[in-house]
Amino acid sequence: MGKRILVVDDEKLIVKGIRFSLEQDGYSVDCAYDGEEALKLAKENAYDMILLDVMLPKHDGFEVCQQIREYSDVPIIMLTAKQRYFFFPDAVPFHKLHHRLL
Repeated sequence: MGKRILVVDDEKLIVKGIRFSLEQDGYSVDCAYDGEEALKLAKENAYDMILLDVMLPKHDGFEVCQQIREYSDVPIIMLTAKQRYFFFPDAVPFHKLHHRLL
């Protein structure tokens, strides 16, 4: 089985599209639709990467990311429809992540 990815977004159609694309490329995909569910899955499973929406019910993506960072260094890619640029001082540039997924 391929690498395992957690996709977190409250928009079910977005999750469905991302999941389909990743599974076509051989990844195993779990999905969460709010911050609480994401934290539960992240704590119970080992993921190779997390795709995490910023705007989520129950706990926003920043809170989820911060709590996951307390126990894991799994790569997290933040997704957002916001037009404002976010700066994450501890973020790893995508080009440095790519080799971890191959």
